[in-house]
Formats: sequence, structure tokens, C-alpha cells
Amino acid sequence: MPRNISFALTTDQIRNRTKTVTRRLGWKNLKAGDVLNACVKCMGLRKGEKPERICQIRVADARQEVLENMDLEAYGKIEATKEGFPHMTGSEFVGMFCENMKCEPSTTVTRIEFEYLES
Repeated sequence: MPRNISFALTTDQIRNRTKTVTRRLGWKNLKAGDVLNACVKCMGLRKGEKPERICQIRVADARQEVLENMDLEAYGKIEATKEGFPHMTGSEFVGMFCENMKCEPSTTVTRIEFEYLES
């Protein structure tokens, strides 16, 4: 049974399939080929609520990366676009990520590249 992964902040990007990369705290044991259920929300559900599955995705690559690597201008812009935020620079994305995840730019995260599976 595939593990659930939440895309609460980027539900629209998953629905319209413009997001192909996500960064996460933890998730260190993922490997290429793993299948995940992309959900609207997985945690904080009320009793009896079930996660709303959007689609299934397959991990193409998973690696550890320091978040502030996205401060590199060209790499950061490409990665922000893959994250579903083409209007942001890498530095802007890092700022948003750190604010939402309560971490620092020096934090090591898991960069997960994925492909969509047909439903």
C-alpha cells in the first residue's frame, strides 16, 4: 500500500501537474521507484475523516540537499519552477519554505523528484 504525502500548500500545482519536485523535512528512506499517494491533507484530520487523494506519483529521484543551495541564481529559479512557483526566485522559495516549515536555510532537506501516474 503506497504511503500518503500531503500537498496542502500546493494542491493546485499537483492537480494541474505543474509541480514535479517537492522538498521535505525527513523522508530520508525514499528511493526511486517508490509510489506515493498525493493527498490534500494527511495529518490533523478529524475522527472519521480520510485523506483526500489527488493522484499517485512515482519517485524518480530522492536525495539530501541543503536548502540554501537554491540561493544559486540559475539552479534556484529552475527548482522554484519545478516546485510549482515559476514566479519566485530560489531565495524567495527558501524564505517561504523556512517560514512554513519553521527551519533555517542551512537545513538539510530531502529533494523528491517525481512523475505522475495515470489514474
